[in-house]
Amino acid sequence: MITFYPGPSKVYPQIETYLRDAYQSGILSVNHRSEPFMQMLAGTIKILKSKLAIPEDYEVYFVSSATECWEIIAQSFMISGFHVYNGAFGEKWMEYTRKLRTGVSGRYFDCNELPATDFAKELSANEIICITHNETSNGTVIPDAFFKELRLKTGNLIAVDATSSMAGVALPWTDGDIWYASVQKCFGLPPGMGVMVVSPAAISQAKEMGEAAHYNSFLFIRDNFLKQQTPYTPNSLGIYLLGRVLEQVPSIAEVSEEIKQRAKDLYSFFENVGFAPLIENDAVRSDTVLAIKAEGQRLSTIKSAAKSAGIVLGNGYGSWKENTFRVANFPAITSADVTALTTFFHSATVV
Repeated sequence: MITFYPGPSKVYPQIETYLRDAYQSGILSVNHRSEPFMQMLAGTIKILKSKLAIPEDYEVYFVSSATECWEIIAQSFMISGFHVYNGAFGEKWMEYTRKLRTGVSGRYFDCNELPATDFAKELSANEIICITHNETSNGTVIPDAFFKELRLKTGNLIAVDATSSMAGVALPWTDGDIWYASVQKCFGLPPGMGVMVVSPAAISQAKEMGEAAHYNSFLFIRDNFLKQQTPYTPNSLGIYLLGRVLEQVPSIAEVSEEIKQRAKDLYSFFENVGFAPLIENDAVRSDTVLAIKAEGQRLSTIKSAAKSAGIVLGNGYGSWKENTFRVANFPAITSADVTALTTFFHSATVV
């Protein structure tokens, strides 16, 4: 089966070899305070920062998932928060933050529009701005220019959910302070690990708050990572596989260019065979997750026929569950996979 499900999605085929290598190397059985583990952790962080062009003074941490990052941000960085969202995952993040912090507010914006940045002048200095870079539920993206404008208008910390875009497209790192993602999307890895990228300003705020009451308190995590260790027994396999995958992939500039061009081609293709994108405004269409409109019997027929042809499409999500399907455009997906997809959609039985 060829999977275009937007996470967990296709893993790089080299993972099969890397799994065997991990087993044979013995790294899966070493203590996470031992020298071999410390070298592996440091090496993976170094190549991650290099391949994704992460600023030198930003720090990288590995946790269990992007969802855990919601908790870490609320506990360790936030006094209050302001969430800007247009879809299910941005809204879920806000709802979870409200379970941990009082004074959390939000603003919904239409998925065919950009949010205005006028809210920035209304915020207190303590409010962290929380925004989803790439909304997986509806296939939207926040362009780099928005983050640049927002950064110019406020000194507040900016936390960004980049779960379905990190490692797929170049990110404007310095226009955000806490970026996070999970590895089962653009990283092309099995699920089970999250990546946090944190600015010096965010680290300073965490130090000022001094929160250290939880096993995953940021300062506790950081104290260990500074020693090239982890506070709790980590996903050693995930860290190993991430390092190996990053060795093989091109720089993010090259990957991003390929992903963006392929997204452009796919949107054009779907429109040419009679399928409209959910997002009408191409300025806010995601390059990594395409949401395509199809309703009723047509939607059911498409998904069933695709499965019979050995292709897994993503279901619609949230408000768009019954009128869309989603197509992942992640780096592990090959040109041959895309050819199989387009060949299928040329079939008279689905168009």
